Amino acid sequence: MNEKVVLAYSGGLDTACILKTLIQQGYDVIAYVADVGQQEDFDEVAERARRTGAADVFVEDLKEEFVTDFIFPAIAGNAVYENRYLLGTSLARPVIAKRQVEIALETGARAVAHGATGKGNDQVRFELAFAALAPALDIIAPWKDPEFLARFQGRSDLLAFAKEHSIPVEATVEKPYSSDENLMHRSYEAGMLEDPDAAPPSDMFKLTRALADTPDEADDLTLHFKDAVPVRVVNARDGVDLSDPVELFEYLNERGGLHGIGRVDMVENRFVGIKSRGVYETPGGTVLHHALRDLEGVAMDREVLRLRDMLSPRFAEIIYNGFWFSPEMDFIRAAFQQSERLIDGQVKVRLFKGNVVPMGRASESSLYDQDLSSMDVAGGYDQADARGFIRINALRLRAHKLILGRTGED
Repeated sequence: MNEKVVLAYSGGLDTACILKTLIQQGYDVIAYVADVGQQEDFDEVAERARRTGAADVFVEDLKEEFVTDFIFPAIAGNAVYENRYLLGTSLARPVIAKRQVEIALETGARAVAHGATGKGNDQVRFELAFAALAPALDIIAPWKDPEFLARFQGRSDLLAFAKEHSIPVEATVEKPYSSDENLMHRSYEAGMLEDPDAAPPSDMFKLTRALADTPDEADDLTLHFKDAVPVRVVNARDGVDLSDPVELFEYLNERGGLHGIGRVDMVENRFVGIKSRGVYETPGGTVLHHALRDLEGVAMDREVLRLRDMLSPRFAEIIYNGFWFSPEMDFIRAAFQQSERLIDGQVKVRLFKGNVVPMGRASESSLYDQDLSSMDVAGGYDQADARGFIRINALRLRAHKLILGRTGED
């Protein structure tokens, strides 16, 4: 009886050829197709896997888990890699790997396999997740196998192999860039985009309109949050009122994309030490990011917010580098969940010409005291107390100035 391996299968040229080579090596290959919101005909993808020789095919709808257990916690924790990237690809990999491991254990497979390149981040994300969740499973990574690399030195070799073995693939001519899509975003890299000075082609973008093509009428939305989790979106103009997590997020993607929101073009630092140019479209995530940061202004304690934001860059690095399933992630998520308690309320945002503009906010757990903040009402604040407050905070400044004067460095 052949050993079983579960392959993360997209139906593209790479994983189609990997499926066939694993069969040639004597494995019973279970093709695993993860639906994380990409626009695919999953029945057709599954059929291509069977025609290539897969012993079994699993098509798994992971969209709700992806949104509730990965996207929403990342946005709540202000996870922005290198101040710009909202981590769409990085967040999808752990949810995909988690279900792949579960299928391997359910079917008695000995190994899991993926088609990520040996230069990129995804190989790290997948393999660290496999190691954390099921360390006894073997990992097959063909793009790090010398024999596989010698056999397939480029796209033309893969296409020839597919033709030789009647492997059904859609790839024929190489696109000028590669792309990856899920519910959180669509990313573009490689090809012509490897030149950081080359502008992306205008017809490349699929989720967001160019600003010149966006409507001249804004969308005014009200977003409701409970413990920093979005629970409802309302658009009074067209009567939309959604609370299902996936439907809510898909709607924000649609409206945000309509207004050209969420495009990012950057050169980032990969975990493996290589700089990489990436272009991203993240419309719904960008809308939620701005809305929640605004709500935190009235509902989150100043020192808690300060500590959370000290940890947020590290949180983003943990996600980007593939350590979602790790002790450090358990620690930081526990701290963040405490900070997210009572971040409740509503934020009104206007979507217009690439911008997310907060127009108002209200919170049942607001720490904002209008009387205390007012310049016209005392509100229990004795302004004379400020004299001592300032004097104490000025002590070190006075001392520093005196030292400079004594040493002649003033």
